[in-house]
This record gives sequence, structure tokens and C-alpha cells, in this order.
Amino acid sequence: MNVDRLMSDLEKKHQGEVEYLQAVREVVESIEEAYNDNPQYISANIIDRLVEPDRVFTFKVPWVDDEGNVHVNIGWRVQYNNAIGPYKGGIRFHPSVNLSSLKFLGFEQIFKNSLTTLPMGGGKGGSDFNPKGRSANEMMRFCHSFMLELWKHLGPETDVPAGDIGVGAREVGFMYGMYKKLAGEHTGVFTGKGLNWGGSLIRPEATGFGTVYFAKEMLATRGETLEGKTVAVSGFGNVSWGAVRKATELGAKVVTLSGPDGYIYDPEGISGKKIDYMLELRASNQDIVKPFSYEFEGIEFHEGKRPWERKVDIALPCAIQNELNAEDAKNLTDNGCICVSEGANMPCTPEAVEIFQKAGLLYGPGKAANAGGVATSGLEMTQNSMKLAWSREEVDTKLHDIMCNIHAQCVKHGTRDDGYIDYVKGANVAGFIKVANAMLDMGVL
Repeated sequence: MNVDRLMSDLEKKHQGEVEYLQAVREVVESIEEAYNDNPQYISANIIDRLVEPDRVFTFKVPWVDDEGNVHVNIGWRVQYNNAIGPYKGGIRFHPSVNLSSLKFLGFEQIFKNSLTTLPMGGGKGGSDFNPKGRSANEMMRFCHSFMLELWKHLGPETDVPAGDIGVGAREVGFMYGMYKKLAGEHTGVFTGKGLNWGGSLIRPEATGFGTVYFAKEMLATRGETLEGKTVAVSGFGNVSWGAVRKATELGAKVVTLSGPDGYIYDPEGISGKKIDYMLELRASNQDIVKPFSYEFEGIEFHEGKRPWERKVDIALPCAIQNELNAEDAKNLTDNGCICVSEGANMPCTPEAVEIFQKAGLLYGPGKAANAGGVATSGLEMTQNSMKLAWSREEVDTKLHDIMCNIHAQCVKHGTRDDGYIDYVKGANVAGFIKVANAMLDMGVL
């Protein structure tokens, strides 16, 4: 494999798809040595087959608002690779959604799902629909319209979506209800379902839990723990909520949350009723964090800024892709940060990652560090197949074990001669080898 040749060809074929091209480059640069050392991968041209999705569905989504106005959005589903299991990946509703972002997310999902060791392939979907300010009835009409087109491409052994940004348990319920009506069957074709109809305990908080568990394992390689550490978290949705809960439970003090309007700083630590307020604020459909400063004394709000300017031991970016840039990375390293664990998908720019690694920080990439969400989705699929439900403790224990195993795979494939663990390389190589070997076993498809 020649990385420059591959990327040049992709840039010509997929012009302007910045996020997708960024994600592919990160992976192929990491796996180049492992790929070229295996003649079977080269002769089967695994990489050219892997970087292109199996198929992409694009469709219009017409819907009617509460005033009777008709709107039309675009919907997509990217089915990327199913070598080791049915396509698996969330559905995102956000005005920034486009084909490039969904291809990047679906491509990342291949390796993330592979790392969990569960039988799940990679996929992603969504729409450029903006749920902000929409009523429950408008959300229901949009979700039903979206599923009217997508349902025929889904199935418990074919493609199993989940929630993502803009898609919570309510939206999953609306979409699953329409799928059930059209397909005429009650199957585990969605994850993130309600507990009353097939959902798994701790699924909403699982991504955040897993991100903290991964940070815990990284810290342990240097004889450190979370106890007494200060933590900066971005975002305030489900991932952030889970991360704050688990970090606090393990003895850390979370001092920031953020939104599009800026970030809050709480020197006393976000715990107790403040964690509960995260859910209350999210449910209000306000995409802002400023109300924290009204609700609780001693909380500062910093308008239009990001939390990475604070002096902390650990950073958990849990909001959205490319939210942490080179300047932010320099601020963190200069202020003594020792660990970055990604709760979001690709939240750190390539320049930021380079700064972290050159400074010798513990850096856990999203495809490893935030795999707890899809891992628990896989556990939900297992419970659905077995027609049973595990306790909260059982699910959390299995999630912790999966995250520890992912960390071990990264260490195995990412440890350099000087002892530094390159978690980016480790995650990419470990995830790639499993998928590539499965593709070899099945021939050219």
C-alpha cells in the first residue's frame, strides 16, 4: 500500500469530503506497516475494498410542522462493511450532517466495532434535520417519515441502527414503532430502545462510562488513578453525562461542561444535583449550558470559549468532531494535562493529536475510548436475541471487561520500542486485522 497514492485517488473521487478523507488517512497511515507485511492483504487489495462503503442510500424526508408547513430534508444510511457482523452504527439528526460526515463516522465504526470483539460491522446514518426547538409531535412526524424509507434496508441480522446526536430514546421509539408496524415483527433492529420494550440498562450512559474506563486503564500503565484528578469534559449530552457520573464515582472532580454557547467552570466539581440537572437541561431542548450559572452558585460561564484553557489533569472531549484544535492541545499540555480520552468521534484535530503524542501524553482515540456505547448496544442485541434482560451490575461489568480488553489490544499493537503506547496505531491495527482476515476468508465480495 502506498498511502500517498491511495489518498490522491480518494481525493479525486471524493472531492470536498474532508471528514471522510481525514478519517481514512489516519487509519491507513497507522496500518501501513502491518498491511505491507502481509502479502495476502496486498494480493486481495483489502485496503481499496475497505475504504469504500458497500452502499449508500440517499432519500428525501418530507414532513409537516405544527403550523401545517411542509419541509423536506435529506436522509442517508451508509452501510460500510459487514465482514464480521450486521451493519451497526447510529443515526444522527443535526444540520451539519452530510455524506462526508456520515462516511467518516461509518468508516470509524468498522474498527470501533471490531475492537469490541462482538459480531458487528460498520455503518452510520442520519439527516440534516435540526431537532432544536421542535415539538414532540414534529419529532414524531419526522422520525416516522424518515423510517418510511429506511425500514426496508434494516433487520436484526442486516443493519441495526442506534441513536446519536439529536436522536435519543424518544426518537428511537418513534422510529422503532414505525419499523415494527411496517415490518410486522418485534425484533432487535434498533439499540438504545426503552427499557419497557427491549432496551438495555446503562445504555444511555455507556459511552461516557467506557471513556472513563479507558482513561482509567491508560492511567494505570503509569501507576496513576482517577482518584483526586481534575477533569475537563466538553458537551452536556448523554456521553458527557455518563463520563461525569463515572469519573465522579471513581474519585475525580469534573470542573467543566460545554455547549455551542460556551463552557461552564465549577471549581467545586459537578456532582449530585448538578449531574441530574444535565438531564433536565437536555430534556428542555435548549442546546446551551449557560443556565447552569443561574441554577447553581459558584459556577462561571465563559461565553464563546472552549474548556481546554483550564488547568486540568484529564481531558474528556465528548461533544463533536474536530472540537479540540492545536491551540487547545497546546493549552492542555502547557497546563500539565497528562491524559486525553475521546468520548466523541474524532473530536481532536490531527494537529492536536500530534501535539499530544509528541508531548508524551496518554491519548485514547475515539474508536477505542468511546467504544463503550456500541459495545453496550452489542450487549443489548444479545439480550434481545436471548429474550432476556441483564441487571445493571451485569451490564456494567461486561462493559468494563470489554473496555479493558480493548485497551489490552491497543497496548499489544501500539507499544513502541521506547515504551510509549501509540493508542491510535494500536486501535487501528487491532481493529483492521480482524476485519481484513474476515474479508480474506470470504473472498472478493
